[in-house]
Amino acid sequence: MVRHLRAFIQKFLGALVFYTQIPLPHSLPLDFDGIARFAPIVGLLIGSILLFVGVMLFPIASPLLVAAIVVALWVWITGALHLDGAMDTADGLGCMDQERRLDVMRDPHNGAFGIVAAIVILLLKTAALAQDGIVAEGTEILALPLVCGWSRWGQLIAIIRFPYLRAEGKGKLHKTSIRGFRDALPSLLILLGCQLIPYFSGDFSLEQTLMMPIVALFFSWGFATWINGKFGGHTGDTYGAVVEWTETVLLCCLALS
Repeated sequence: MVRHLRAFIQKFLGALVFYTQIPLPHSLPLDFDGIARFAPIVGLLIGSILLFVGVMLFPIASPLLVAAIVVALWVWITGALHLDGAMDTADGLGCMDQERRLDVMRDPHNGAFGIVAAIVILLLKTAALAQDGIVAEGTEILALPLVCGWSRWGQLIAIIRFPYLRAEGKGKLHKTSIRGFRDALPSLLILLGCQLIPYFSGDFSLEQTLMMPIVALFFSWGFATWINGKFGGHTGDTYGAVVEWTETVLLCCLALS
């Protein structure tokens, strides 16, 4: 029992180090094998930090400024890991020569398509959070843990469902250590349980409660399938793109609701 608990903690800490910039002591024992299954839980933690910061700042700043700070912290706490993937994916999609798309994505210099994609993502997130002061009173700010969690569960499905294109890279670590849907089931149950909390507290309507997992599942699945059709598989960059665009779409859907 103690051995299993120790292994669980080492993998979770490995996921924190890989997916975030949360400062942890360098002496901690880390295990990076299979950390993708912990990504939705890390997302819940990231979103909870963003929620706390947003609630603390609202009494002393305008909704737009709070939203901008929250989005900036969002980028920092993830080390722009997923945003960089979304940018590289956009640059790859902008290349008309399909055989060169992976080479374009490897280029450390961002192209015009990637820069535009990052601007659109950041603007939409900020606008959705700041809409009519909703950053303090509406569902977006309260939903941040779930938004971050569901988007990373969508990434997990992309890892499970589609082939990986490169012989190396960070994404290869995830693909080789995930055995199938059973590795995504525990985090799915945790997310569904967390989804019910704001509903029973009266912060989410029934429609909003049902909408989040449905939109997350169908959009992330559809987007990952579309990416698979364009590239013939996935890379670590496209996994990041799934996360970023699912987060953006979920926030926009909540704002529209």
